[in-house]
Amino acid sequence: MRYKKTFLSFEKQLDKLKDRGLKVHDDKKAIQILSAISYYRLRAYTYPFQNNEDPKHPFDREVSFEQIYNLYTFDGRLRKLLFRALEKIEIALRTQIIYQFAKSYGSHWQLDPHLYRDTARFARHLDSLNREIDRSQETFIKHYKEKYDQPEQPPCWMSLEVASFGTLSKIFKNLKAGKEKDQVAEYFKLKDIRTLENWMFCFSILRNACAHHSRLWNKRLNALPFLPYNSPNPFMRKKETKQIYRNKIYAVICCMYYILKVIEPDNTFKVDLIHLMKSCPFKQESEMGFPKDWLKQGVWQ
Repeated sequence: MRYKKTFLSFEKQLDKLKDRGLKVHDDKKAIQILSAISYYRLRAYTYPFQNNEDPKHPFDREVSFEQIYNLYTFDGRLRKLLFRALEKIEIALRTQIIYQFAKSYGSHWQLDPHLYRDTARFARHLDSLNREIDRSQETFIKHYKEKYDQPEQPPCWMSLEVASFGTLSKIFKNLKAGKEKDQVAEYFKLKDIRTLENWMFCFSILRNACAHHSRLWNKRLNALPFLPYNSPNPFMRKKETKQIYRNKIYAVICCMYYILKVIEPDNTFKVDLIHLMKSCPFKQESEMGFPKDWLKQGVWQ
């Protein structure tokens, strides 16, 4: 089937939304918003309120352009809150992995294939890491390359510092089990190293979504976090894990807060999240996976 939809001016875009049943209280402001955000990006926020089985996508409930924009701005605030927290978590994970393995295996442990479970994956991850190093504009990377030629790759505290979170999580998962991985997990108050590996992967996926300004509030996640109920610090009671939708954003937020309480005990994340959720439009907390009594769950105590 050939794509036949044609270009629409901002005014025509607004007319189209009106024809579909969206209420607009201020045309001029709505056009200004469309010119800054784009019709297609806003479509992700109108979608849940439309009958999308109908080719004309009519709105199946009364909703206004202003309410949709409020949902869009709420999602932006949520994204910024999570991104700031993920930055702290990523830096802490990076620091502990580099430190614990360098302490045992020296400056270039990341290049030793004997430390990894799967040598084919090791080769792929090393190739990804080398590309990320080559793209880096960091002064310390340039300085190393100008001064040293052996080993060709900079030491772990430089190389892994410029690795993406995704590459770092893959490298860590492929490392063989041992005291170093256990020490990293122990630092973050987790008993099972597989939980930390899983959380790192989930965090890296969420971090990329935040960095690319993706919709979060009703996103269904493909990376599902483990929800342990026997962690050293309070997390979730066994009965609480059964109430959580692991494919909704709330589940990952709980994992993030568990780590944040370890690395920054006086963080304001909980206070900021409570304040943000009070402004959640349309009472859509359930779409995000928040139980009605979420603040009573163990992790928030």
